[in-house]
Amino acid sequence: MSLSIGQLGRRYGLSRSTLLYYDRIGLLTASERSAAGYRLYTERDSKRLEAICRYREIGLSLEQIRDLLSGASGRAAELLEARLDQLNVEIERLREQQRVIVRLLANRKKLRGARALDKDRWVAILRATGLDDEGMRRWHVEFERMAPKAHQDFLESLGLSKTEIARIRRWSRASADVVLAGEATA
Repeated sequence: MSLSIGQLGRRYGLSRSTLLYYDRIGLLTASERSAAGYRLYTERDSKRLEAICRYREIGLSLEQIRDLLSGASGRAAELLEARLDQLNVEIERLREQQRVIVRLLANRKKLRGARALDKDRWVAILRATGLDDEGMRRWHVEFERMAPKAHQDFLESLGLSKTEIARIRRWSRASADVVLAGEATA
């Protein structure tokens, strides 16, 4: 079953002019034409548009999407990792703005509703779940060992200073080395 440009647009919440633009730049071309010359889109075209919409939702440019969908570049992982890195920078920038606003308001109670955690609140949550100091140490060690970049991002999200983050990460790596050495001799 083929869809008209209007039907396809409604399916994905896109205007006719957007679909015509995608056609003009070679991102999405109708696979068929009606007897009257109207564009008709197949299920395959619809799936392609679904992928285009998904990539647009994560903030990729139309040029990057064209590269991904062409498959010629083989750069899918590279493009997605670069976008993830950009998002992490944006998130950190937004978190810093949150922290500044909270400080300007001079009211720590506002932090509870800000969808942000500081170190004290995170430690309180861990303690409430039953983690003692040793459990928290193991948590950091495993986080650093399994996902060092994510560990860095998480520590930054708590508003810790660069010095404190570096100290925690060094300590976590050193503790992991001790644990691994102990496992090797066991």
